[in-house]
Amino acid sequence: MSNENKSIHEFDVNLICDYYSALERQGPGSPEITIKALSFIDNLSDNSQIADLGCGTGGQTMVLAQNTPGHIIGLDTFPTFINLFNSNAQKLNLQNKVEGIVGSMHNLPFQAEELDLIWSEGAIYNIGFERGLREWRNFLKKGGFVAVSEASWFTNDRPAEIDEFWQDAYPGIDTIPNKVKQMQDAGYMPVATFILPEYCWIESFYVPQVEARETFLKKNAGNKPAEEFIANQKHETQLYYKYKEYYGYVFYVGKKI
Repeated sequence: MSNENKSIHEFDVNLICDYYSALERQGPGSPEITIKALSFIDNLSDNSQIADLGCGTGGQTMVLAQNTPGHIIGLDTFPTFINLFNSNAQKLNLQNKVEGIVGSMHNLPFQAEELDLIWSEGAIYNIGFERGLREWRNFLKKGGFVAVSEASWFTNDRPAEIDEFWQDAYPGIDTIPNKVKQMQDAGYMPVATFILPEYCWIESFYVPQVEARETFLKKNAGNKPAEEFIANQKHETQLYYKYKEYYGYVFYVGKKI
């Protein structure tokens, strides 16, 4: 198997964390898109409790904090991400409103019906879209919201190369209508669904990686797993440019009923 075709699942998670900790965003998105998704959510107040699950270093969390009332807990598995998250909150003077904690979205540290809003940009895949929506619903108040961005197919049919790539990377990928149905079946009223524009992938996610890759390779000179990981990331980027009309990230906003 060539380096370019090596599965993302074969790499050490600490290597992946080290690479992505150098990036402002750990996935496609933008401040404008975060604010757009937030615009569909109402009834938030200074007393609202918000959780950003799989928050990474907090690129989107800080935007949330600057544009909504309430207190936000950012949760991520990687301590490195959370250290950077809390440092970013300090730099933006948001430490009284935002707190990052180490934890797993498989075992959330919240009480039943404690939260007004659950947010997750590009991270619900870690637990699975359907499972995440069903389990997280228990932590939302009635009338509370969930807002997640998720890899989705734009078409019913697509070339074998990109289909095989995503079936390996994330078998839970599905079409937008099927994702909306999954949200409904999990007990939510679908409030909004919209596709993230291409710049969220290219300018916000892939372009910043050019310099990050060079720095990472210098730091890990002679490290074959690191070199193979960068080859994997380049391959993923090339696939997006080649097949971006077939897939992308979609924001799904739902209200607990």
